[in-house]
Amino acid sequence: MKALTETQDKQDLHNDIRGTTQMKRTIPTKQLKKKAAVFAAAGLLAAGSILSGCGAGTQAPAASPADKQGAADGGKVKLQFFQNKPEAKVSFDALIRKFNAANPGIEVTQVNVPDAETVLKVNVAKNEVPDIVGMGATDTFASLSKSGTFQDLSGHEGVKTVQPAYIDMVKKTTGTAELYGIPLTSNANGIIYNKALFAELGLTVPKTWDELMAAAEKIKTAGKVPFYHTFKDSWTTMISFNSLASNLQPENFIEDRKAGKGTFAEGYKEIAEKQLKLVELGHKDQNGKGYGDGNTAFAKGAAVMYLQGVWAIPEILKANPAIELGSVPFPASNDPAKNKLVSGVDTLLAVSKTTKHSKEAAAFVSFLLQPDNVKQLITEQKSFSAVQGVAQDDKNVTGLNAAFEDGQLVDFADHAIPGTMKIDTIIQEYYFKKDMAAYLKKLDSEWEKVQSRK
Repeated sequence: MKALTETQDKQDLHNDIRGTTQMKRTIPTKQLKKKAAVFAAAGLLAAGSILSGCGAGTQAPAASPADKQGAADGGKVKLQFFQNKPEAKVSFDALIRKFNAANPGIEVTQVNVPDAETVLKVNVAKNEVPDIVGMGATDTFASLSKSGTFQDLSGHEGVKTVQPAYIDMVKKTTGTAELYGIPLTSNANGIIYNKALFAELGLTVPKTWDELMAAAEKIKTAGKVPFYHTFKDSWTTMISFNSLASNLQPENFIEDRKAGKGTFAEGYKEIAEKQLKLVELGHKDQNGKGYGDGNTAFAKGAAVMYLQGVWAIPEILKANPAIELGSVPFPASNDPAKNKLVSGVDTLLAVSKTTKHSKEAAAFVSFLLQPDNVKQLITEQKSFSAVQGVAQDDKNVTGLNAAFEDGQLVDFADHAIPGTMKIDTIIQEYYFKKDMAAYLKKLDSEWEKVQSRK
């Protein structure tokens, strides 16, 4: 039964990659130009490698790229660590140097590329799975796990050191009893605010939606900008979406939607209305500003609040080391008890099912999970530890600690939405056109398209 399930999931993955190429039609023209090369590569390789693989019904033994490169290197075991966070590249380089120095018989190299999830899917299609993968608990991770790409790590020694809530989150993402990735770090998505401007305007930290709107109107009346938006980069539209949808969507909405019950048009009306309200309280040319622009502008006081994840804080501080920042969960509703902090597995560690060096790969996973190494990573990245007993004590994010301590956490809503829907571009189009009826209709139609391909 398991083999049959994996075959079906490989077909789902095939459909997922094929869908990636089909979704090009939904992406605005400017983004198409930027992503054309990547999608073209994915489409060609998916059409060739994956289709032949699915047709055969079996998967040939794979060799990792590191295996191919390192066979003649004095017997040293070479491992490839593929991870998807460009802002974490320097941090992982330092940890890898530490691991390699302590393990002279093993050499780990890092791969970090733009549009990493698409590249990873292409590599899987080519049967060249990296030995170890670091990525978020996303829909892509779920698809790869269910298609038999990764090992079941349930028995790894590091599992018992991780917060059980994050273990459950990973299993819920894949929908399996097996554990295909061990959580390493988590992140948080909310409001970053300028403490000096809050004090200057006599503002208090909002705990409800109405308090947030009142603060925004007071900021606007004072001639300042309440929120800085960077919609030129489509992924940044997900911050406000996740802040609202994770807290406001009907209970079991995704499960019901998969079962053909309910629609986005019915369940997402309040979310869509509040998304548009946040856009109205932004600055001029928010559609022409990207993530880098936003970090710099916010650092220089261009807005009082910034809807971003904690990963933006190091970049803000680079632009203005003297700025004092505060962080707070997004108050999506008027019931403070229901306003949970959006937090998910930022990086989990998965091991290829076909690696020839399982023992060495497991050793590298154990190394990264060690408390001192996790502490180094979260300190540099301003993220949070999934390993128990390792606290984040940076003053810029201590406003979020209560939510972690009380367990007032909710996963990113988009983690349960198929990546091939390209929901970021759908939201970006909504923010450009501001047509709520068309937005909700498109969410439903794209959902149906993806489901029909499964």
